[in-house]
Amino acid sequence: MNSKKVLFPLFILVVLAQLYVPAKMIWDKEDVLHSGKEFKFKTAPIDPSDPFRGKYIVLSYDENTIEIPDEHDWIRGEVIYVSMIEDNEGFAKIKAVSKEKLDPNEDFVKAEVGFITSFDTTKLTIDYPFDRFYMEESKAYDAELTYRESQRDTTKITYALVNLKNGDAVLKDVLIDGIPIRALVKARQEEN
Repeated sequence: MNSKKVLFPLFILVVLAQLYVPAKMIWDKEDVLHSGKEFKFKTAPIDPSDPFRGKYIVLSYDENTIEIPDEHDWIRGEVIYVSMIEDNEGFAKIKAVSKEKLDPNEDFVKAEVGFITSFDTTKLTIDYPFDRFYMEESKAYDAELTYRESQRDTTKITYALVNLKNGDAVLKDVLIDGIPIRALVKARQEEN
């Protein structure tokens, strides 16, 4: 009888914990989307597949390297904080990188050191946490074709819309000439 009195509250506590964790993750991402600052990152995606998560576009970014004074201070995979500003065209530009967390009033993203190259100058390549844009399976192939066509046309600009807040980042959308890739895919599918 006494064990039932202990097990039931313990069961309730476990259930609440299991509900709290995913709810908190969703809440944090929604908070970044609603109150974080929006940045446009120019991209160059390819389209692989993950058997567990579905089709996605891998995004690599034009603005992902910065010159550094000494390559020995940085370790591949190390957590870094990348301070971002906007250039004259409204695209994200790296202001600085740091191993220390930055001021919350500054726009920055928590990322990782990709690799370091040393030729004429020493450059650090940044691995951003928003490098995959997931697509609905039925639209993924058309998204890949749409993107490839836009890459062949040098007049088109492809970029990712990313919200940043206190180091957290949420990939909101991928756009080609300001039009969401999902809308372009939908129009393409309606034509066929």
